Amino acid sequence: MSSIHQFKVAGIGQEEIDFADFSGKKILVVNVASECGFTPQYKQLQELYEYFNDKLVVVGFPCNDFGGQEPGNADTIQQFCERNYGVSFPLAAKININSSEPHPIYQWLTQKARNGKLDATVNWNFNKFLLDEKGQLLAHFPASVSPVDPAVTDLIQDQ
Repeated sequence: MSSIHQFKVAGIGQEEIDFADFSGKKILVVNVASECGFTPQYKQLQELYEYFNDKLVVVGFPCNDFGGQEPGNADTIQQFCERNYGVSFPLAAKININSSEPHPIYQWLTQKARNGKLDATVNWNFNKFLLDEKGQLLAHFPASVSPVDPAVTDLIQDQ
């Protein structure tokens, strides 16, 4: 697969998230968790989503693989995100990343043989993958890089 636009995933409310719908916008894919030291990044992700709404979509992927920090079910996760951080960007259904069967979208994101750009390791919550308007991988950022770090926002602003 050469583009993330070829993926469709289940949303947290079981609606379908079709990445082809985001063609023409940059996409920031983030594995998220509600009980992590990096959880306050939800606020910054929401700010990015609102500020760059004409050119960026943020998609969160809840995952319990890292420290068991996302133990909740879909309703609990969605309510937590809305109540505490006003999250309105799309959230996918809870997935596995660091398992013998990682979610296909994360296989694509982390393997150069599939994405054509880079190999990446997701070793904690709030890793970020930025994709361009054509669905091509631009960059990977570890959890320690804030969503509003200039390394991220400069790439979003680039045309």
